[in-house]
Amino acid sequence: MRYFDYSATTPPLAEVVRTVSEVMSDIYGNPSSLHRKGVEAEALLDRARGIAAGVLGVPEDSIIFTSGGTESNNLAIFGLAAALDRRKKHFITTMIEHPSVYECFKRLERDGHEVTYVAPDGEGRISPDTIAAAIRPDTVMVSVMHVNNETGAIQPVEEIGKLLAGFPRVRFHVDAVQSVGKLILNPQEAGIDYLSVSAHKFYGPKGVGLLYKNPAAPLSPLLCGGGQEFGLRSGTENVPLIVGMAKALRICAEQREQNAARMRSLRERLIGALSSIHGVRVTGSADSAKWAPHIVHFRAPGVKAEVLVHELERQGFYVSSQSACSSGSDKPSRVLLAMGLPEEEAASGIRVSLSHTHTEGDVDALAAAVAESVPRLIKQTEGVR
Repeated sequence: MRYFDYSATTPPLAEVVRTVSEVMSDIYGNPSSLHRKGVEAEALLDRARGIAAGVLGVPEDSIIFTSGGTESNNLAIFGLAAALDRRKKHFITTMIEHPSVYECFKRLERDGHEVTYVAPDGEGRISPDTIAAAIRPDTVMVSVMHVNNETGAIQPVEEIGKLLAGFPRVRFHVDAVQSVGKLILNPQEAGIDYLSVSAHKFYGPKGVGLLYKNPAAPLSPLLCGGGQEFGLRSGTENVPLIVGMAKALRICAEQREQNAARMRSLRERLIGALSSIHGVRVTGSADSAKWAPHIVHFRAPGVKAEVLVHELERQGFYVSSQSACSSGSDKPSRVLLAMGLPEEEAASGIRVSLSHTHTEGDVDALAAAVAESVPRLIKQTEGVR
């Protein structure tokens, strides 16, 4: 089997697995305890925080450890809303956000706040001009992801950050789950107030992530308890997973340039092959400036995504439809619909996500399987009709 679903999750690095196991076995103290075992755990926690801060280029006390991307997104959005006075506020996000962001804003609407959902262009990108046009005197947050988890479109978050510098009361949240470890993004230089990260997207363990918070940005905790993580995320820290995340983050940062170049080359090769297949429409282009190096998205109108996912699995390839959190749904992709694609195409989207460990042979074999499957499945569908 060939695994092409690295955007859903990555296999943890062997050295990360060893580190997590060693820490779990040997450094099992509670980092809040005053005795030696607690001090040992606290020292590892501090070291991991320093590594994460160093990779992101931010102060150590701006790193809040969480259980992953979903919690980081929820903490940023609901934490800001709770930190403000009780008057209803205005928020801005996009129509293409991950469910862990999109559904937060839907709940804020149910709570009486107003939310503007900005639409992307036909390539799935958000224009800073549309963000600027949506800002009101009562706007308190703009939330825009860095890399779209379905299409791989890179959003102009640096430009949006510069724009928001002129609106000091508006806080900027970025879901960077699909970009950290693959693209360079300095939160402070980009004017980002909250940045969400998840370890299992860059060869770390599941169940751990972090939220960068601008020290000047307001935030109320969602969990009450012992006041860990600077009083913003109570609960005994999961030291083994946090240390494993820091190790994975450091390794990915050290290898980022060469790995990204490798994935870009594979991406261009796969796009070239898919573009020549009858019935396949590639989303986006090979332009590395606009698309993440590890994601290729295509549609096969007339073939349901779920059918093609299982057909490719039968032939030995793991791919996905929509995001992993939404792949069980038979509804057309909300992201593709927002891009203006008709329902038939939005229901046929397939995401291929690459790793630097893939070979040209892997990519060629996948393209050949798609070339054999799609025309056959289209004929079968037409025959049923």
